[in-house]
Amino acid sequence: MVSSRSAATARSQSAASRRRGPVLERAILEAALEQLSTVGWNGLTMEGVAAGAQTGKAAVYRRWPSKEDLVADALQAGLPTLDEAPDHGSVREDLYELCRLVRDAMYSRPGFALRSVLHECDAASAERFHGLILKGVIEPSYRLFGDVVRRGIRRGDVRPDATGVLICDVIPALMMFRSKVCGSEWTDGEIAEMIDQVMVPLVRSRTG
Repeated sequence: MVSSRSAATARSQSAASRRRGPVLERAILEAALEQLSTVGWNGLTMEGVAAGAQTGKAAVYRRWPSKEDLVADALQAGLPTLDEAPDHGSVREDLYELCRLVRDAMYSRPGFALRSVLHECDAASAERFHGLILKGVIEPSYRLFGDVVRRGIRRGDVRPDATGVLICDVIPALMMFRSKVCGSEWTDGEIAEMIDQVMVPLVRSRTG
């Protein structure tokens, strides 16, 4: 006699085997992100991804011939998008809210996956992801921080010369350094301290 648990397992496996096209591809990409965020780049295997997606290894290799190809597509599909800078009428509030959005992206599952790739893969593999990281993470972050600063200049609460690249480096550099070296998870209070003690004094208008 077939137990209810065995029947449920059989139904689940049957449903998984019927998935095709975009549905199956989405499941594989999700499984790749899960592997990256739990076992890291070095621990990720095509077999493990296939098991996580409840499909066969051949189905993964038909779509992605290499681990690098699979991870690149998984990151591109999963990374949160930062489309527009907050506008609360104050450079302090705008920077604070933008940092919270960046923090949430860093600690999302795709964010953990991306950091795994950055920290663990070798130089040859890292080159494969350079364009993805540049277009998907670095350029949007710089653009939004720049938008906040330029808006502050127009309002008069940011000094006109606070537009250099190094100023836009400060927040991402601090967040990455303290996350990696100090284990900071960037609570709202820590973000507020960074904005109030570092960024606002750095960019504040001398007449404001």
